[in-house]
Amino acid sequence: MHPITGLLTALGALTIVYIGGWARAFMEARNTPAHEISPATDTRPPSLFQIGLGAVTNFFDALGIGSFATTTTVFRLKQMVPDRIIPGTLNAGHTLPTIAQAFIFTSVIPVDILTLFSMIVAAVLGAWLGAGVVASWPKRKVQIGMGIALLVAATLMLMTQLNLFPGGGEALGVRGPKLAMAVAGNFLLGAVMTLGIGLYAPCMILVSMLGMNPTAAFPIMMGSCAFLMPIGSLRFIRERSYSLRVALGLAIGGVPGVLLAAYIVKSLPLYAVRWLVIVVVLYAAVTLLLSASSEKAASAARAAEA
Repeated sequence: MHPITGLLTALGALTIVYIGGWARAFMEARNTPAHEISPATDTRPPSLFQIGLGAVTNFFDALGIGSFATTTTVFRLKQMVPDRIIPGTLNAGHTLPTIAQAFIFTSVIPVDILTLFSMIVAAVLGAWLGAGVVASWPKRKVQIGMGIALLVAATLMLMTQLNLFPGGGEALGVRGPKLAMAVAGNFLLGAVMTLGIGLYAPCMILVSMLGMNPTAAFPIMMGSCAFLMPIGSLRFIRERSYSLRVALGLAIGGVPGVLLAAYIVKSLPLYAVRWLVIVVVLYAAVTLLLSASSEKAASAARAAEA
């Protein structure tokens, strides 16, 4: 069996496990007493807006824009999801569309097998550890973590847009110290992805700085996300640190959005769209940090009253 075939077979098995775990959590949520209903146990059908949000964000994700930052901005503008559970909702809702991308793109873009497998395993381990930490964080710590992560993401997007990073080389893989750097870097990216910072742009930069062909980043970043997101998402789901209804809407709309982008549209002139994304990411980062500051002030006032 070709290694890529084996990889996609393993991804298919992991997808079945993820769907089964989520379905089990859904059935348990349906038995929740009415007075104990929370975002994680709200089994109402998702709204058309939530499904549409999944379709639009994952459509642009498949074209290279990313989905986490834009989704976070809409969450905060519409007050759809409490800040504390935004990371879990992002990961759970965008998992199936990301898996669809991995199946579409991983088999058609060449990359060194050892580099690909090593970086995927590293990202999965990072996500597993990161999700366990973030799921138990209080609201203010999530706000600060996501705010800082989004500022970093906006900075990386801006530098990429201005062509301030190395253009990469022709290599399809790395060995020795560079492979160790690639593994360590993807481990870190997998961990911070559980905070809501997308892996695509940072992974592209990491691959280019190591002298690899930037196109090799596509199977690496899509494969990494496709394997790490089910693992991390199941921890968020188990901890009930997400919004079930919203995540389901993202998933239902997201898969058709990916298919539309990959098989029909294929490419768009996205230069202006990327500038817009940078602006909305900065907006989301600043508002999260301001909310964290307000939360601290409110906590201090409550403590003084007590």
